[in-house]
Amino acid sequence: MRTEHGHDLRHHGDAEVRDDGGSLVDLAVNVRADTPPAWLREHIAASLDGLAAYPDGRAARAAVAARHGLPVERVLLTAGAAEAFVLLARALKVRRPVVVHPQFTEPEAALRDAGHTVGRVLLREADGFRLDPAAVPEDADLVVIGNPTNPTSVLHPADAIASLARPGRMLVVDEAFMDAVPGEREALAGRVDVPGLVVLRSLTKTWGLAGLRIGYVLAAPETIEELERAQPLWPVSTPALAAAEACVGPRALAEAAHAAHRIAADRAHLLAGLARFAPAGLRVAGPARGPFVLVRVEGASAVRRRLRDLGYAVRRGDTFPGLDEKWLRLAVRDRSTTDGFLRALRRALTD
Repeated sequence: MRTEHGHDLRHHGDAEVRDDGGSLVDLAVNVRADTPPAWLREHIAASLDGLAAYPDGRAARAAVAARHGLPVERVLLTAGAAEAFVLLARALKVRRPVVVHPQFTEPEAALRDAGHTVGRVLLREADGFRLDPAAVPEDADLVVIGNPTNPTSVLHPADAIASLARPGRMLVVDEAFMDAVPGEREALAGRVDVPGLVVLRSLTKTWGLAGLRIGYVLAAPETIEELERAQPLWPVSTPALAAAEACVGPRALAEAAHAAHRIAADRAHLLAGLARFAPAGLRVAGPARGPFVLVRVEGASAVRRRLRDLGYAVRRGDTFPGLDEKWLRLAVRDRSTTDGFLRALRRALTD
């Protein structure tokens, strides 16, 4: 579905695996495979004994604050990062919001739904979809950017993003995939020296909790207060709070760090396989640093349909502003799954 803005901003990867796509091997959704782990499922299940009581987010909020070395007044728990985008759009009084594309489309969709006129800064393929701070209008009072960016998998330097800060400007950085980057290099979460900084984190991608809806916002206390006033009472469920507390603990952080290195190795394997299709005109945007890669290929729509027939779901790219029908996004999976996909891709490109 196309909108008046030229792209279906509400289309997401899960659409590829709903209904008749349920039996496909999923390279369309960026949730880490084989999650949540058994220990986390058991921890969440144990919280069900407390469902009769209203949710109490104090312990989870304190745990998130401690994980980033921040006071609790700088933390807001949300029902996934998607709720945070809605809160920002509704609660903040901004005149000229700008979204840096290509990126996750929900921030722009939420802003438009709240009645804002949204400006777009389109990063260029010729520049590797890297951020050019000079391209952002000086009078923008809200700037939204992802890091690493979905779908390009580009990891922007933290200093380049921080240079976008201005007096009177909110700088919103979506770090939903930052914990998939070894060492979380280029992260801004925990920084208090960047004026107007708002960092969003999601716990659904790394831990396989998309169905539970849990994320958080890190920002100045006055911004957190504004967002909190826009939330309904008890916005995060007891099981989600239990998950949040567990996912920022020492065991989880160590496991996530290990997973980030494994994802990097699996991504390298995928990229090596994709390089073999360069003679067929397939190009990879990069360098990729997230748990997904973006590829350009002629006839991508037909290739995607052929892959479905061969048992694989991939994410179409033309719903992202700044991209067209020649782009596909591929989630990084384990080597065995990737090898099967590469065989299917060869057939899809040659049939």
